[in-house]
Amino acid sequence: MAHSNRSDLQRFLDRLTSRSVLTDKEQQAILNLPAYAEQVGANRDFVRLGERVDHACLVIAGIVGRFEQTREGMRQITAMHISGDMCDLHSVVQPVPTSALQALSVSTILRVPHGAIRTIAGRYPALAEAFWRDCMVDAAIMNEWVVNVGRRDARTRLAHLLCEMATRLGAVTNGKDVVRDFPVTQSQMANATGLTAVHVNRTLQALRTAGLVEWRSGVLHLPHWDALIAYGEFDSSYLQAGVKPEQRLRIVQAS
Repeated sequence: MAHSNRSDLQRFLDRLTSRSVLTDKEQQAILNLPAYAEQVGANRDFVRLGERVDHACLVIAGIVGRFEQTREGMRQITAMHISGDMCDLHSVVQPVPTSALQALSVSTILRVPHGAIRTIAGRYPALAEAFWRDCMVDAAIMNEWVVNVGRRDARTRLAHLLCEMATRLGAVTNGKDVVRDFPVTQSQMANATGLTAVHVNRTLQALRTAGLVEWRSGVLHLPHWDALIAYGEFDSSYLQAGVKPEQRLRIVQAS
């Protein structure tokens, strides 16, 4: 493992300040967190189910999946995490994970000690508030995934997930033509949508025939964004991605 630099932690700070108001001292406390970088190969677990951890993992590059598992060992992806996500921030208060974390593509993660996170949360209550809000967004995404798997048909389900990931990856700019690296396999998409890999392949072909999706060699091209969000019944409000500066919240008063 190697020590991180501040630009890596800046990704997490940017995520926090997109929804929360933080003072210069509070922001500096995030940038001063000790962290250790590690590259993780594709399809490798780096947080194992039931194994106590003493650090939280910040994604710097790549895509990470959260898995739940049946007694028979069958897995379901219940979340995807991208650069800037502290994918198990909740482990600071619950250090025995109830789900595993796996790199879906070659990924770089930062391991940030729980003790350091607890220290700054105690020293700066507004950071604890920001962490709470961050976990709330993750919970909102998981709720939407439950609806997606449980109530939408295959084409709508896949279109919705592609819209979500394109939005979270920051690919949506002109509202029409979206292109973004998305190094996820069809098998992984099947695990995220409760479909078989064959069904995902057929569904992608249908979306391609409709002119809504092109996905080759890890590059996602969505040529008709407005049409795809209508098809996928996608409303990005649960992502809290469009919070305006005047809408950012702070319960704790600055001292």
